[in-house]
Amino acid sequence: MKTYLLNCISSYPNICHGKACIRGMRFPVEVILDMLGSEMTMEEILEDHPELEEEDILACLEYENSEIK
Repeated sequence: MKTYLLNCISSYPNICHGKACIRGMRFPVEVILDMLGSEMTMEEILEDHPELEEEDILACLEYENSEIK
């Protein structure tokens, strides 16, 4: 597992009701996963959300496949 990617994911009770988010931003992992599930490409997501980085999206995928949830 690429644990360094999981360092991009955080969860705090006062941010997005404790949902897993990217780098403490108010950007839930589930939103990224929904975008990918709707067949948006990584490039399209990054273009629409310039505050995100490629590693953030990879971290979401790693988080989805991890047992940390």
